[in-house]
Amino acid sequence: MPNIQSMADAIRFLAIDAIRKAGEGHQGVPLGMAEIAATLYANHLKVAPEDPLWPDRDRVVLSNGHGSMLLYALLHLSGYEKVSLEALKSFRTLHSVCAGHPEIEQDAGIEITSGLLGQGIACAVGMAVAEERLAARFGRDLVNHRTWAFVGDGCLQEGMGQEAISLAGHLQLGRLTFLWDDNQITDDGDTALSISEDVPARFRAAGWHVVPVDGHDIDAVDTALTAAKADPRPSLIACRTTIARGIPRLQGQRGGHSAPLTVEDTQEARAARNWPHTAFHVPQEVYDDWRCAMDQGAQARTDWMARLATHPEKEEFTRWMTGALPTGWADALPGSCEEPRATILSSGDICDALTRVLPESIVLCADLEAPTNHKRSRVAFTPANRAGTYVHCGVREHLMGAMVDGIAAHGGLRPINVTYLAFADYERPAMRMAALMGLPALFAFSHDSIGVGSNGPTHQPVETLAGYRAMPNMRVFRPADAVETREAWHIALETGDGPSMLALSRQDADQVRSDTSENLTRFGAYVLAGPEQDRDLTLIATGTEVGLAMQARETLAPLGIRTTVVSMPCWELFEDQPAAYQAQVLGDAPRIAIEAALKFGWERWLRPTDRFIGMTGFGASAKAPALYAHFGITENRIVEAAKELTGR
Repeated sequence: MPNIQSMADAIRFLAIDAIRKAGEGHQGVPLGMAEIAATLYANHLKVAPEDPLWPDRDRVVLSNGHGSMLLYALLHLSGYEKVSLEALKSFRTLHSVCAGHPEIEQDAGIEITSGLLGQGIACAVGMAVAEERLAARFGRDLVNHRTWAFVGDGCLQEGMGQEAISLAGHLQLGRLTFLWDDNQITDDGDTALSISEDVPARFRAAGWHVVPVDGHDIDAVDTALTAAKADPRPSLIACRTTIARGIPRLQGQRGGHSAPLTVEDTQEARAARNWPHTAFHVPQEVYDDWRCAMDQGAQARTDWMARLATHPEKEEFTRWMTGALPTGWADALPGSCEEPRATILSSGDICDALTRVLPESIVLCADLEAPTNHKRSRVAFTPANRAGTYVHCGVREHLMGAMVDGIAAHGGLRPINVTYLAFADYERPAMRMAALMGLPALFAFSHDSIGVGSNGPTHQPVETLAGYRAMPNMRVFRPADAVETREAWHIALETGDGPSMLALSRQDADQVRSDTSENLTRFGAYVLAGPEQDRDLTLIATGTEVGLAMQARETLAPLGIRTTVVSMPCWELFEDQPAAYQAQVLGDAPRIAIEAALKFGWERWLRPTDRFIGMTGFGASAKAPALYAHFGITENRIVEAAKELTGR
């Protein structure tokens, strides 16, 4: 039998030594959770360090990501090649796999980037949903793993933490377990400074299985983990711990969180824990215990590989897990539309078509099934039907965005997030994390402008596009019509190294394109109408305002003003084009940009003498036509500006 206490102390002292060498770090978590983590890995976890990307591995999420040395020590001791002893010694240095907070590197065992408290456990809920959905499709012979999350007080104090508790309990995600580091200390001091409720009672009320334990009692933790695996409900193991356990000066104190460690601290800790070994030295017998603990996962992987080799669904399972698109999938996407149609409806047409050609797609929506129109023939994912591909997330956008990240990081499914653009700010941290991690997630937003109408300025996202266009590795699409919507979906589904965001209209959009033979949205911007050379004026527009630009062009033609209309559905893709192409599209003539949003950012495409027609502040409450007229986003205003710029 392995000596789990020695395994735990190896975690403890590798963390102390790495943090001491780096001169900074958060020792509270790895020292306080060492026994919990060692017990999980020794007796319950199913992973294969020699094959970190094995699809049926258990997923481990360090939601309290500031305690990253807990995860790095675990990965090193378990035998993950990329997390070597030298890697631990490089903790918090440039390009180290052992970054200050975990940064996704799944071939090193780091499942997701974490650190923004609450995001990790919300991602874990998404991972648990992915596991259930994949198991429903391919069976338990191929999909039979669990999701474990190390959780701190901060994760449960963040609002999205309660959203995660609530929905996971409702969906009865029984393969999800939270290991709560209940040390009663936050960065400010005792948790009593800011919280007094019965936290486990919140879980019980939401239908979770809850077991309180002494987090340093290995037998008690082991028994609780066994019970969690046997219970059909999601489980909380509430582990009462001592922060920074093992350092006499800091254990149980506020400074245990991240106070700088001294040489004396390391010496006193070694004496207190009877660990006489030098810095970064782990006895071979302890390494042997860790390697022995991994044997159960190695055997499980060997057995799984044998099952996969003869499984009738091997090819399709592999396609889902690798994210490959099936041959001819794009042929099923709807084409052009003759009548004016809201782009959110065109997007719904596409999403519905995907149920047949991309059954791995899964939609998450925040209580807006009817107005966003992306459910249609999809069936709800419920405790009774894990084969469903539509997750009713309720009014929980913070959670929903992070669940999308978790599903994408898990692999095997293509998550699609659907809500109003005004609520994108609820999801911004998760969308930022998707961009940071390079996850292939799709965020589709309806009600993209003042065209929302009489719901008023709270629901009119005039500043949101600018904020997301400023985000690195986020492609923002604002399609003009059904064809551009189709093209944006096509690009998003082919993009494997980052998320895409679609800003879609509630109001009808003029159909400005009919030819689907070439995906012009790939260029980010292109000449939609008018000459590329010998132009007098260039109108640049996005979304529903492209239709306005086309109307203005028709009005300007009899005046002798040769007008070129440029549709710019995706700034980021246009920025990727060669300078010569950008110059060819934009031309040298005066430019007018038209967008029912703020000007911020348009300076990238406009010169000081050019004009912008759009919003200068928040919207108002009225029908869309009245608002467009009130704020001057009209054909007449475009025509007047064109006359002024061209001197006609």
